[in-house]
Parts: sequence; structure tokens; C-alpha cells
Amino acid sequence: MDSLFAKADAIAPVSKRRKTGKHVQRNKPGPSKQPSAESDKTAHSVAKHTNLPPSLRPTSPTLEGTKKYSHIADKKLRTQLTRQSANTARAKALVKDAELLLTEDAGMVQVEGELEKTWRVSQQEVSQAAGQEAARARQEWRLDGGPYRSRYTRNGRHLAIVGRKGHVATFDWQTGTMHSELQLGETCRDITFLHDHSHYAVAQKKYVFIYDRDGVELHRLKSHIEPTRLEFLPYHWLLASVGNAGYLKYQDTSTGKVIAEHRTKLGGCNTMCQNAHNAVIHLGHQNGVVTLWTPNLPHPAVRLLAHLGPVVGLSVDPSTGGRYMATSGQDGTVKVWDCRNWKGAVRQWATRGGGAELEWSQKGVLAVATGGSVNTYAKPAIQSPFTSSVNPPLYLTHPIPHRPLTSLRFCPFQDILTVGHTAGLSSILVPGAGEPNFDSAEADPFENKQARREREVKGLLDKIQPDMIALDPEFVGSLAPEPKLTTAVDDKTDVPFARLPRLERLRVSGKADETEEGAEDAADQGSDEEATSRLSKAEKEKKKMRGKNKSLKRYLRKQRKNVIDPKAVAVREKLTKQREERKKAIAIARGEVEPRKPSALDRFRRST
Repeated sequence: MDSLFAKADAIAPVSKRRKTGKHVQRNKPGPSKQPSAESDKTAHSVAKHTNLPPSLRPTSPTLEGTKKYSHIADKKLRTQLTRQSANTARAKALVKDAELLLTEDAGMVQVEGELEKTWRVSQQEVSQAAGQEAARARQEWRLDGGPYRSRYTRNGRHLAIVGRKGHVATFDWQTGTMHSELQLGETCRDITFLHDHSHYAVAQKKYVFIYDRDGVELHRLKSHIEPTRLEFLPYHWLLASVGNAGYLKYQDTSTGKVIAEHRTKLGGCNTMCQNAHNAVIHLGHQNGVVTLWTPNLPHPAVRLLAHLGPVVGLSVDPSTGGRYMATSGQDGTVKVWDCRNWKGAVRQWATRGGGAELEWSQKGVLAVATGGSVNTYAKPAIQSPFTSSVNPPLYLTHPIPHRPLTSLRFCPFQDILTVGHTAGLSSILVPGAGEPNFDSAEADPFENKQARREREVKGLLDKIQPDMIALDPEFVGSLAPEPKLTTAVDDKTDVPFARLPRLERLRVSGKADETEEGAEDAADQGSDEEATSRLSKAEKEKKKMRGKNKSLKRYLRKQRKNVIDPKAVAVREKLTKQREERKKAIAIARGEVEPRKPSALDRFRRST
């Protein structure tokens, strides 16, 4: 061991050639203080199998795709940006190398010859070919409170079901542990989990109710009237609902405040889904229009005429980052749209039995429930542009005799599709539909109680503000574009054109009227009483009654004068005080009144 420590130069950089027994420099004649590499076998064996740690190795060459910031004068900032760009390029290269390992779509049903078809494979054959644990997911639940709708948690471990007649139940479907079961005795239209399985919301006959894991009623949301569909945005902690009145409402479940309330003006809505990529809500209306909504816009961000009849099915593909949307209408057609350009349907085909329920899986498998069967289609056939209205190649199909089919839900991280119908629910196996790899920081199917609490706290700390929801989420972190027009109000300040007063904007754009400028100057020079005294009696009456020519409004305005409102009195006093201060400032500017000199006793004056 002493000889190993003495031979400290045995660890050499990788760029240098290691010394072996054949390439050993002969020592010069003379006394030798240290043993040579040939004589010290321990140091020789270590030198052959030892490298420098990555932190001490020479820097690697610049990767392809690294941006250069030579135009930035600040050396520290330039170095930081270059390092970030290099790290990003290195991460992309590593991801590209990892993708080389997944050259094929694993898990899909494969046939031996061209004459065999995957849709001929029955669920019995799939259950026999699958493992014993996977075959347990093939279940049939016979229930009496149908038709039923279902919803999974984000980690796919817990399932919530709701019947039209008021039967509500939540349970762990893998272990069969029942959490809660309620008989509400009234119409229930939809159900959704909140941040985890400990809370869930039910769209009942008149309001939305929130229950805990044990089925105890916690809140009654009176602002959500006659809800039909519910969606929960996990990264924003927002509960969105739409109802028969045609109002889309967002409520923050962490604070309890209603963030936004949009009137769609398109009547009652029975179809809603969310885009998991950008948290945009998609609504399907009775006139065949599909609208996209965000909390920060009072009007739809996108308005699309998708079908000639009511929209009954709507879903967004999560495997492509929300790039494709599938819609189905009462006219019996299914269409796939590209959310990047909205120039037309990428693919469309006709279905039997009228309207169809739709659902995309995590790996891009589209399930269509129409008539008495559930059909599944795999990509890339359903995403490839095709002008003719021909059905895409069918992947799997399963007949269900109980009509109507009211809901479709893919279980996250599992190849399971749960179908809700009049007689209960049916779970079928769809190989290759679920994501095989999960991120435990996002959704962990095997998390314990402590991990769930930690994830809930981290979710609250990392909650995204509703104002950041947009069609293009890439705008977050980007630089704001320079304003197209700036105007110098004075010699030192440049104010953007959008923030200028109206008269300044008109003057810059060349649309300012000289009469308006003269009137503005006259108003500045004289008081309001002097400006109104110049008008004739007819002009005063006309100005007074502008926009108020209805007798009912005049009567109500007179009635309001007799009501003493503390808020109105306070606002009136504030306006009077501001008017007096403005008059005083004008008088001081003219030199009519001398400004008040400050006193040493002003510090004891009570501020109002």
C-alpha cells in the first residue's frame, strides 16, 4: 500500500498514453529513489484500469446545436448562457441516443401474415396470451344505477364511478379496496378526482359537490349551476365545469375562489375535455361548433365548425403533446384535426349508430364507442392526411350488448380501457395503449402515504398561475417583442404606443382633431363649470341625456338618488377631494395661490 501511495503519478489523464510494460522509459543511470513501473506491480495494475474523474477531465468539444452569444458584452452573462445552451444540446443528444433503443412500438398485437388481422383477436385470446396479473384487469361490473361514467387518478391506481341515478363509488381497482360508496338519490352527470384520490367532485343535479375519501361532503359549490361535465387541471389546481346554462367556470381548489366565468353563448354543453399539454379546455356544442377556452380570455381562443350536428365526443391526443384532436358528431362522422393550423380535418370516416364517444390513450390509441361495439385505431394511420372518407385500419374491436355506451376511459400506465354503459362498466385489454415507463415525480402508482403528502405540498408550491394558460405554452420564458411604435412624452422617457393616452395616440397616428385639442386645452385652462357654462341649454340637455333616453332608466336613476349607500358616499367624497386638489394645482401653476410651505409639525398630522 505504501508503494501505491508513493506512485502518485500512476493515475494519468486519459489523453496521455498509459505506460505499459512495453512502453516504459528507461531511467537514467544513477541512484533511483522510487521503484519503476515494471518493478511495482501494484501501481502498474492500477494505472491500466484507472481514469480521471469527469470533473478533472479536459473539456469536451462544442456540441452541435450549441448557440453562440458573442454579441453579448457582459462576459459573465455570456458564459452562463453558453453553458446553459451546451447543457441543453448535451441533453438532446442523450435523449436521441436513448431513443435509438426504442426502434419499434413494443406491446402492440402482432400478426404473422398479411391475411391475418389484429381486429379478429378476441378479448378471450388476449387475456390468455397476457400474464396472470394483466388478465385480472379484464372485468365486468354489473350495476343497477346506470348509465355510468368513470374517471381514473393520474397514477392509474384508483377508479371513481358515477351512475345517472346517483350511485357514486371510489375504490382501488388493483386491490379491490373500497374507499367510499354513496347513494345520493338524485341525478349525477359526471365525476372527477382532484389532486389525488383523497378528494373528488361530483356534478349533481343542481350544484357541484366535493367529497373526501370516506364519502363525507366537504363543499357545495353554488356558483356551478346544473353542471354536466367536469375537468380538473392538476398543475393549476383548477376545477372547470360547464353546464346547461352554457357557462364555463374555473374555480381554484386551493383557495376556493372562482377565477373566471365565461359565457359561451352557444347553449347547453355536454362535451368537454382538456389538453394536457397546455391546459386549454375544449368544448363541443349543440350546433356542431368546437371552442377552445382559457381563463384569461373572455372569448374562445379558437372557434371551429367541426360537424353538421351536435358534437357528442371530444378528445385530445396526449402522446403527441396535444397536437391532434378527435371529434365525433351526431351526424355519424369522426374527424381528426391538427391543432397547429386548423386548416381542415386530417382524416375523417363514418361510423354506425350515430354519435360516438372518443378517448385517446397515452400511446396514441384512439378508442371509438358507437352502437354496440368499441373500436380502437392505432397510429400513424389515424394521423396521416387522407382525403377520402375511408375507415382507417382497425386495431381491435369488442362488442358490448348494453346500449348506450356513455363513457370511455384509458387507465394510465396500463393497457386497460374502461367502458361505461347502461348495465355497469366493462374493462377490456388493449395491448400497447398505456405508457410502460412512469415518472415517479409526476405520478407514481406505488406511492405511499408519505410520498402522497410530499407530492401534494410540492404541487401547491409549484402551482402555475391561470394567466399562463395559452395555446402556445412556449411563450413562457421568452423575451417580449419590442413595441412597434414608441413615442417620447418628454426628453427622458419613451412610452409604448399602447400605453399613451387617447389624444396622444390620435396625434401620433395623424387622426387627432384640432377641435378636440382645442376643447382639451380649454378644459385644462378653465374649470368644469366654465366649460359647461359656454354650452347652450339645448346642448346641455342633449349632453345630459346622451345614451339615457329611456324613461325607465331615467326613473331608476331618480330612485337611486334617494338611496344612501356608504360606498357611493365614500367614492363621491373621494372624487370631490380629487377635484379640489386638481383645481388647487391649476391655481398654483397659474400663480394665483401660493403653495403651502411645509411645517415641522406635519409629521404629527393625521393622514386621511
